[in-house]
Amino acid sequence: MHANEKIITDFYESFARHDAEGMVKHYAKDVTFTDPVFVGLRGAEARAMWRMLNARAPDLRVEFRDVSADDTTGRAHWDAYYKFSKTGRSVINRIDASFRFADGKIVEHRDEFDLWSWTRQALGLPGVLFGWGPILRVPIRRTVRKDLARYMEKHPEP
Repeated sequence: MHANEKIITDFYESFARHDAEGMVKHYAKDVTFTDPVFVGLRGAEARAMWRMLNARAPDLRVEFRDVSADDTTGRAHWDAYYKFSKTGRSVINRIDASFRFADGKIVEHRDEFDLWSWTRQALGLPGVLFGWGPILRVPIRRTVRKDLARYMEKHPEP
């Protein structure tokens, strides 16, 4: 197994155990993270996001597969199973991740998933009607940014 495959595997094994510190230890200090909801996180923001998500989703189940990596890049697929806390609705989020590595650390992490599928599951009818466009996408992004800022205020990085 390539060393960077081991990093990805350890990252998701830690995630499956709700071990945020085990995840973020693989991130470079100035890592960048983006997905359809958390756009353009850098450094401490990216690490705090994983800490926040792990703390808020006690029922989260993570499964991963198709891990591959070389000296500079990597990929994996992972599925998240949980109840969305604001509605109590069950969600299965299917995510394709890509990574860039430098000096044995993840320097860039990008997750891709179908936001409309997520909004339909998490929000029900509003997600069906509006989840495909900016009517819901923009407020969702604003809300998670505010949630992350509040989390970071209450839980400064160790």
